[in-house]
Amino acid sequence: MVTSNPFPTVEKCPSVGREKHTVVADMDGTLLIGRSSFPYFALVAFEVSGVLRLLFLLLASPLAGLLYYFVSESAGIQVLIFATFVGMKVSDIESVARAVLPKFYSSDLHPESWRVFTSCGKRCVLTANPRIMVEAFLKDLLGVDMVLGTEIGTYKGRATGFVCKPGVLVGKNKADALKKAFGETKPDVGLGDRHTDIPFMAMCKEGYLVPPNPETKAVAIEKLPKPVIFHDGRLVQKPTPLMALLIILWTPIGFPLACLRIAAGSLLPMSIVYYAFWALGVRVTVKGTPPPPVKKSTGQSGVLFICSHRTLLDPIFLCTALGRPISAVTYSISRLSEIISPIKLVKLSRDRATDAAMIKKLLQEGDLAICPEGTTCREPFLLRFSSLFAELTDQLVPVAMVNRMSMFHGTTARGWKGMDPFYFFMNPTPAYEVTFLNKLPPELTCSSGKSSHEVANYIQRVIAATLSYECTNFTRKDKYRALAGNDGTVVEKPKLPANKVMGC
Repeated sequence: MVTSNPFPTVEKCPSVGREKHTVVADMDGTLLIGRSSFPYFALVAFEVSGVLRLLFLLLASPLAGLLYYFVSESAGIQVLIFATFVGMKVSDIESVARAVLPKFYSSDLHPESWRVFTSCGKRCVLTANPRIMVEAFLKDLLGVDMVLGTEIGTYKGRATGFVCKPGVLVGKNKADALKKAFGETKPDVGLGDRHTDIPFMAMCKEGYLVPPNPETKAVAIEKLPKPVIFHDGRLVQKPTPLMALLIILWTPIGFPLACLRIAAGSLLPMSIVYYAFWALGVRVTVKGTPPPPVKKSTGQSGVLFICSHRTLLDPIFLCTALGRPISAVTYSISRLSEIISPIKLVKLSRDRATDAAMIKKLLQEGDLAICPEGTTCREPFLLRFSSLFAELTDQLVPVAMVNRMSMFHGTTARGWKGMDPFYFFMNPTPAYEVTFLNKLPPELTCSSGKSSHEVANYIQRVIAATLSYECTNFTRKDKYRALAGNDGTVVEKPKLPANKVMGC
C-alpha cells in the first residue's frame, strides 16, 4: 500500500498522442489487477512437480508473507522463488511459462493500465517476478518490447532456487535496472502501484499510481492483441492459497474416486454406464435423437458420428449417450488409455489411403465415431476438420460435444496423456453434454457432387453454431508446436521380439 501519493492515479493519465512515447510498467498490481504473485508461482510448482511441490510452496507461503510485510519485499519473494524453483529443470519452467501461464495472466489485465500501456509505441515491463516466468506472455501475447525481471540462478540446466545479482527487482534495484537499460534517456510514462515502485517512477517524465480496487474488472479477452486459443496445464482455476489448499486436500480423495468412475465405465455394460455415472457424480446430458443402430443383416454401412473434440473421453461419452458401444478412430492414444477403454479404439496412421481403407472396413462392421479436428481444444473454438471422412460415407451425423470441469483439465499437450482420463474424473462433479444433430441430407454429401472439403467445412460450421463456438483453420500441428514444440504424436515403444522375455 502506498503511504504517500506523490503521483496522480492512472485514471488521470491521457492516452491520446502517445504513439512515440515509451512506457515502463510494474506487473503485479499495476499491469495486472492482482497484487499477489502466489497463484502464478503455484501454477509453476504444480505443473512442473505436482501436488507435493504445491504443498511445499503453500507451507512456505506464511513465512514469505511475514518477510514480505515485516522485513522486506525482496526477502518474501526470494522465499517463493526458492520453494517454487529449487531443483526444477529450466526447460520445464520455460515450457510452463509458454503454455500455461499466459491463459491466467491474460484474464487479469487492469483496464486503466492497459489503456495507457497500449497507447504508447514502446513498452517495457519492470517486475520483481522472475523474467523466465513472464517473458513469454509479455512478448508473445502482449507485444512488449523489453522485459526486465529478476534473474534466477541455474546450475547444469536446473534452477538453484536462488536469484542472481543484483537480487530481486524491488525498490532501488528496479531503478538501477531501468537506468542500466535506458541510460540517460528518460522513459515518458512510469506505472506502479506501491511505494517500492516510486524510485523507478521518479526516473520517468510522468508517473502514475494504480490504486488497489477489488471491484476492478479485467480487460475483456476479445480486446487482447491475440486470442488465447491454445493453452495447457492441468488446473482449471487460478490457484490462490485457498484453492491450492483445496486441491491438496481433494487429491487423495479425487484419485480413488477417479479410479472407481473409470472402472464403472470400463467394466459395466454400456447400457447402464449412464446411470452408474450419475450415481458416482458424473453428469451426462443428452440432447437430440441419435439414429438407431444399423442391422448387420441388411448389409448397410454404419453411421459415422462426426464429433467435436474436447477430451480423449469424447467417444466414451458418445457411447454412454447412445447406450451401446461403438468403435472410434483416433490419431494418437497412450497405451494405458487404450487398455482401460471400454470400446474399440483404432489408431490412424496418417497415411490417407491406409486410413481410408481402415475406416471403410470399420463402417462395414457397424457405427463409428471420429473427431476430425485431430486434437482437443479447450477454448470456444473448433479447429480445422480433416476432410477424409466425407469421402468415405454419406451416413454422417454431426455431434456437438461440450464438457465442464471445475478443478482439473482432462487434456494435456506437454504431460503424459495416459493420465488424461484420471484428471477428468478427479473433478468433483465432471459433466458432459452430447448433442446429436440432424443426419446430413444426401444433397449435402459427396455423392451429390459436393467436395469433401465443402462437406467437412459445413459440418464444422453446424457444430460451431450449435455450441456458439468460432471456426478456425488451426490444426493439431499448430497446437502442439505452440504448446509442446512437437507435432503431438504419441511415440510408441518398440515391441519386444516374440522370443525375447522381459528381464532376460
